[in-house]
Amino acid sequence: MLPGQTPVVALSIAGSDSGGGAGVQADLKTFAAHGVHGTCAVTAVTAQSTAELRGVVTLDPGFVRLQVLTVLADLRVQGVKTGMLANRAVVDAVAQLAQEGRLPHLVVDPVLVSSSGHRLMDPDGITSYVDRLLPYAEVATPNLREAAALTGLPVEGLLSVDAMAEAAEKIRSFGARHVVVKGGHLPDVAHDVVAGPSGITVLEGPRVPTGNDHGTGCSLSAALAARLALGDDVLDAIGGAKAFVARGLRGAAGWQLGSGHGPIDHFGWSGDT
Repeated sequence: MLPGQTPVVALSIAGSDSGGGAGVQADLKTFAAHGVHGTCAVTAVTAQSTAELRGVVTLDPGFVRLQVLTVLADLRVQGVKTGMLANRAVVDAVAQLAQEGRLPHLVVDPVLVSSSGHRLMDPDGITSYVDRLLPYAEVATPNLREAAALTGLPVEGLLSVDAMAEAAEKIRSFGARHVVVKGGHLPDVAHDVVAGPSGITVLEGPRVPTGNDHGTGCSLSAALAARLALGDDVLDAIGGAKAFVARGLRGAAGWQLGSGHGPIDHFGWSGDT
């Protein structure tokens, strides 16, 4: 961004992480790292740290909508991402906003299953993602467990690039223009598979050996929304977002924040380029 230039605005619709590693906190840091002014609509408040999740309080869907409309009434939002939407009523409220054309360059990160495999969304909520929200997504970014939840395929069957491509195409058939099935849970590599109007693209990347990986999915989708807001085309935005997260993982690899899975280095504090 040039000196004196007004920054582009992006919006995160997601849950709050009291430990600061994921959710709205990670999204706002990611927006800032891209020179984008971040705004937010909080869907849920969590009591969590690097080591545990102790509790979740979901906000009223009408108040989630009010937060979004209040931001949009005053600021020219040019990119939006969704994260944890908590329940069907909130998914439906966000889907209604998308249907009304209020959520430009919508990136849907379908937070359905925790990294430990715990389901974070009931089946009705998953149905609303498929039927109501994904049709308005410019990009959807499920990980392997979320792709399995959306498609009904077993997660054990998604451990190859071909299987990830099949899942991406199936999710794309729900209406999303592009789908990125993230391979962060693959054992040896960090390949992501993109399905779009031009076919399948595989983005390759080495696995970064670190336990500081909390919030990688949030950060990737936020980086993607920021880059779309800044004018990148979709494939460039996806590639740039993947590189951003990889740098963050490398930069935080030696950090000792908390006793569990720490955050990534959003701001290049460790000097990794």
